[in-house]
Amino acid sequence: MKRTDSEWKQVLSQEEYRILRNKGTERAFTGEFDGHFEEGMYICAGCGNKLFESETKYKSGCGWPAFYDALPESVEETEDNNYGMKRIEITCGKCDGHLGHVFNDGPDPTGLRYCINSVSMDFKLDEKK
Repeated sequence: MKRTDSEWKQVLSQEEYRILRNKGTERAFTGEFDGHFEEGMYICAGCGNKLFESETKYKSGCGWPAFYDALPESVEETEDNNYGMKRIEITCGKCDGHLGHVFNDGPDPTGLRYCINSVSMDFKLDEKK
């Protein structure tokens, strides 16, 4: 999904733009979805791409929503060496919006912790359950 910078500024809130397009980070323990555990689907706030199922969300204590797995082909991983750290950045596989980072300290079955900014996601409640 390609949009100009001007188009992104029109469709995103100021905070969504800061996180998704400028690779920002929300303050720990302030995000809407950190303690959110309803059944449904987490989607990209920029384009609606399905990212994470609620069944893969867990309490990590890191201050951001954490998931142990992403939906197939929903995210892209890129090496991020900013701020003197060696991390893997996670972006939306459809619109390239910054979501957060993935670490190798998560629970079974994957051992991964997708640490995601709440602002970069929306939530769709599973109405069938």
